[in-house]
Amino acid sequence: MEAVERLGRALVKHGAIIDLYDDTVKTQAGNIVHYDFIGHKGAAAVVPVRADGKILMVRQYRNAVDRFTLEIPAGGKNGADEPPYTCAMRELEEETGYKTDKMDHLIDIYTTVAFCNEKISIYVADNLIPSHQNLDEDEFIDVEAVSVEDLTAMILDGTIMDAKTVSAILAYKEKYIK
Repeated sequence: MEAVERLGRALVKHGAIIDLYDDTVKTQAGNIVHYDFIGHKGAAAVVPVRADGKILMVRQYRNAVDRFTLEIPAGGKNGADEPPYTCAMRELEEETGYKTDKMDHLIDIYTTVAFCNEKISIYVADNLIPSHQNLDEDEFIDVEAVSVEDLTAMILDGTIMDAKTVSAILAYKEKYIK
């Protein structure tokens, strides 16, 4: 396959979470095209597993889809250089009110490769230790403990459609549930 060459990247809008760019690209056929590109600093997420095997999930309103969603705890890195593990530890405690002494890496995903470079590193945490939720001012989160079987059913019936949650639960089930 012939090379594609990025000729330029122009910032269109700087946002609080993402930056929107107009990329100018020379295609394999030699055509000059423009692509929308969303730049993201990255994120981390956690599959928090209680001693009884249930997963701690967070229910929160998501403006982009105008509804409440059930997701694994997650959040953006404080900067591109922040290690994902550090971000995941922070988000676990911040969103669920639990912490842990260690986490194991599960998978990494790119959320939407067609126009965004957001990469989410996903971890599994057990040995959960009660702590305190420390929500951001724009977060209103309810924590629910749900079995892997119920989560799988919610994925398959379309109740859970969040990509990081679908990926994480199915990967967790494959790797840890036999």
